[in-house]
Amino acid sequence: MNLALTEEEAAFRHEIRAFFNTEIPAEIREKNRMGIDLSRDDMVTTMRILNANGLAVPHWPQEFGGRNWTPIQQHIWLDEMQLASVPEPLNFNAFMVGPVIASFGSPEQKEKFLPKTANLDIWWCQGFSEPEAGSDLASLRTTAVRDGDDYIVNGQKMWTTFGQYADWIFALVRTNPAAPKKQAGISFLLIDLTTPGITVRPIKLIDGSVEVNEVFFENVRVPAENLVGEENQGWSYAKFLLGNERTSVARVGHTKLRLEEAKKHAAATPTGDGTLLEDPLFAARFAELENEVLALDLTQLRLVSSSADGKPNPASSILKLRGSELQQAATEILMDIAGPDSLPYEAGEEIASPGWAQRSVPTYLKTRAASIYGGSNEVQRQIIASTILGL
Repeated sequence: MNLALTEEEAAFRHEIRAFFNTEIPAEIREKNRMGIDLSRDDMVTTMRILNANGLAVPHWPQEFGGRNWTPIQQHIWLDEMQLASVPEPLNFNAFMVGPVIASFGSPEQKEKFLPKTANLDIWWCQGFSEPEAGSDLASLRTTAVRDGDDYIVNGQKMWTTFGQYADWIFALVRTNPAAPKKQAGISFLLIDLTTPGITVRPIKLIDGSVEVNEVFFENVRVPAENLVGEENQGWSYAKFLLGNERTSVARVGHTKLRLEEAKKHAAATPTGDGTLLEDPLFAARFAELENEVLALDLTQLRLVSSSADGKPNPASSILKLRGSELQQAATEILMDIAGPDSLPYEAGEEIASPGWAQRSVPTYLKTRAASIYGGSNEVQRQIIASTILGL
């Protein structure tokens, strides 16, 4: 097949690129490019600009803000956004709960939630993982017992990203503990985090940041009207959601940017009679990494160009698997280039170690999680083996 862009697609890329580089505040894009943590206001500002211009949720149905773009246009949109260091629309809103509500929610839920979700008037977080149900998600034990017009929710969710910012959480809960299979008896529930009985507790990560949380539910009353789709069918909705997530977390554009940064810093790092970039061993390592990123980029383009019905493709597991591995490889090579300058942490500008080098180790450590979230890479290999290869 021909992977070159048509004239119309190339013009579309130029238009999107110009918008991202002129309409999104430069200070927000620079913070994102440098790997500096964005504030809640940075994310809200960006998503509202995108939404006002029809660029926040172009993959949604048109009646809810979608653009009816081709898969190639959607690929260009995301790729150019990453290359311009524009903060992407909040994953939980744009790629996770939004498509689920649009596909399986009631008319009332669509009207109530989708406009606010697209504009980040509601900040969502994800309530899937539990202390003993991470990669084996079907073992979740948080329960929702029907009581009149409500469900009574009890249990705990773990590793809830940005839970400290969120207004609502979409959660998988067990509504039928007696179901014959552990994947059955699970429902998809929308829960207001201001409801009495909910406690959000932050977890400090190895890089010093607080991004994830524990969420506890103690006799939390949730209106039954917040059930998405049918009771006990939540596992199907979760698979739909995770298919969307795994496509978006490949983050090829971000990895390209990190490699550009790595090349720039390697060219400025003296070693022997030249620079690190001129060292044969380093140059070979860097070239191999560039080729792997190019191969993933072409694989992603091939997958999106062959997507006719817009449904999640099990091949998204390939993107998630290799995407996360290459993100980690890119942060590792940046850390290696920094060398001893990577040792200080948040030392500031008072020392010779540059800011990018000081951030290299925390960024490397944080990116280790990329092969776990969205379904661990071990799980992705199982999906590839069984669903794609038929083993």
